[in-house]
Amino acid sequence: MEELFGYIDSVIFSEPENGFAVARVKEPKKSELTCIVGIMPSLQPGETIRCRGKWKLHPHHGKQFEVDSFELSAPSDLEGIQKFLESGLIKGIGTVYAQRIVAYFRENTFEVIDLSPDRLLEVEGIGKKRVEKIKSSWSDQKSIREVMVFLRGHGVSASLAQKIFKAYGEKSIERVMSNPFQMAKEIFGIGFKSADKIALGLKIEKHSPLRLESGIEHVLWEMSNEGDVCVPKEELVHKATANLEVEPPLIEKQISEMIASQAIIEEEGFVWIRPLYLSEVGIARELSRLFSAPLRLRAVHLEKALVWVQEKLRLRLAPEQRDAVVLSLKEKILIITGGPGTGKSTITKAILAITEKLSAKLLLTAPTGKAAKRMSEITGKKAYTIHSLLEIDPKTATFKRNRESPLECDLLIVDEVSMIDSLLMNHLLKAIPSGARLILIGDIDQLPSVGAGNVLKDLIFSERIPSITLKHIFRQGKGSHIAQAARCINQGLFPSLSSTFSSDFVFLSEEEPERILSEILDLISNHLPKKFSLDPLEQIQVLSPMKRGELGIENLNTLLQERLNPIGPSLLRMGRAFRVGDKVMQIRNNYEKGVFNGDVGRIFAIDVAEQTLIVAFDERQIPYDFSEMDELILAYAVSVHKYQGSEAPCIIIPIHTAHFKMLYRNLLYTAITRGKRLVVLVGSKRALAIAIKNDEMKTRHTGLQKRLKEFLYTNNLKNREYDKETP
Repeated sequence: MEELFGYIDSVIFSEPENGFAVARVKEPKKSELTCIVGIMPSLQPGETIRCRGKWKLHPHHGKQFEVDSFELSAPSDLEGIQKFLESGLIKGIGTVYAQRIVAYFRENTFEVIDLSPDRLLEVEGIGKKRVEKIKSSWSDQKSIREVMVFLRGHGVSASLAQKIFKAYGEKSIERVMSNPFQMAKEIFGIGFKSADKIALGLKIEKHSPLRLESGIEHVLWEMSNEGDVCVPKEELVHKATANLEVEPPLIEKQISEMIASQAIIEEEGFVWIRPLYLSEVGIARELSRLFSAPLRLRAVHLEKALVWVQEKLRLRLAPEQRDAVVLSLKEKILIITGGPGTGKSTITKAILAITEKLSAKLLLTAPTGKAAKRMSEITGKKAYTIHSLLEIDPKTATFKRNRESPLECDLLIVDEVSMIDSLLMNHLLKAIPSGARLILIGDIDQLPSVGAGNVLKDLIFSERIPSITLKHIFRQGKGSHIAQAARCINQGLFPSLSSTFSSDFVFLSEEEPERILSEILDLISNHLPKKFSLDPLEQIQVLSPMKRGELGIENLNTLLQERLNPIGPSLLRMGRAFRVGDKVMQIRNNYEKGVFNGDVGRIFAIDVAEQTLIVAFDERQIPYDFSEMDELILAYAVSVHKYQGSEAPCIIIPIHTAHFKMLYRNLLYTAITRGKRLVVLVGSKRALAIAIKNDEMKTRHTGLQKRLKEFLYTNNLKNREYDKETP
């Protein structure tokens, strides 16, 4: 075993999940930097490292020192001190001020900052405000250091230590020691596995009820992330046993105790985590309330209304569209479902035009900002995201609008309902006044929500909510084939394929992943911008079925970033480089910032001294602390699920048998229907055929249909066909 000593010059790569890092070390009396690799969580430039390991020769990267064990200490020489201060760890000190401070105080720099920070005023350009910021950040870092020292022994990275300190402050170590599993519930980025690793290090018994209960809850929430609202009890026992590595009887006993305390709910062999159970019960109860209350809007003469609205909007409604408009004027609650080009937008405008004559209290909403914006553009009226409509309180993550403080509306139209999960639908329904009419619009054939539930399908298949399905495609301009291709695929038929850009639905045949990647890169950076004047970042979106692999989202993002935004100010976080100008996506709801899962923006600025990164989401500029950057991912390529509810002028989809596990009909259908002007598939016909044929999407376990049948009565609320003899 050999030993290596020096200071960290730079961290080339770091992986928060396992602590693996690649760094360059400046050894004393050596001019060249040494590359070290290994499990080294939370390295910072400038720190002094003493590591033990062995040399190896990497086939591509040359000579490297493979670290087996290491020790870190504060930097002691001038270069190390400057590197440490330049790293951005201390707010208020960037590259320029780091150089000035070290040049002025030399080896006494840390002593001055620690014991006599007001002396920093002696340095040119540093004022009182900056000194106060440095003092506060230095104090925080000292506390974080204590937390890091404690957590490093349990393999926790620097970024997670910062998150723990931000959440718990001076009580971080105390809170972690008392119940490490609570972190998994309260701090984004810390999952059960990380908490469990810490717990085992703290000598919490493997069979501890605290661990078992947290592990069972974790399994239920993990399965909800895959769409399940409830879980077969046997499956829960099996998965919890595997995850926790204990005997099944212990799991069964703990589940029974949790059911007895109502931490989880069991019915007919299925188990719910309590919030999801209450959300399904709530949806059924709120719909029952809305159905049972009289409508505030007065009735209209249906035939006169149809004649009037067609004259006003200067259009002629097809029979199917007339049916939908008439039902929307007769029913208290109505679901309108149909694919792209079937006239949902036209029907929405007609419903609004007629209802405006009856009331000024009309509201439009959709699950995402992009969907709400599109709704506004179509109707000419303000549409809100559901979160903004319900007035989310960022401090408590609760909605101000509820049954006690309902929305002020006589009509609420909700678009993209297939995207709404059980929890959000429950909150939305609670806020609708009893006398209001509710119109739900969506595409039942799209992917279900990212969150738990299959709300739109459950509402329709319960046969308790009036609904109408639009089948006729109206969006059929010359050369327009996107809607027709989507419809063919939805019916399990192979669409007509064109390899030329005379069509708006193009299939470019490539069998090898390398050729598919090359084609996509050329399309985005060269061919499409030249031929169609498309902005590669703003108007073209790549959608991939999978995260990993050569054609996966992660690799596509790396290659597209290198092609479209290769230079400029950058920041290395989580093993990825983030650059000014990068296209990024928010991956969790952040109520304090007012940005939500799936929102796409551009990196506007990176300020190392302030440890902040600014992302522009449309007209808003949102600051992120460096410790919050695990909420962002590159978004040159994103998953189909994440992009649901959004549209782009051009959509590019790689499709290959390497995606076999994710080649589903409704995933392909959803991806294609995101394109407004052009959809390009690049890949193999075999993979396309597999996706079209495969209609066996994973069944989501939910209890909503059962709840609806319990709360809503068949005799007067079942799905009714429109009587065509009644105008």
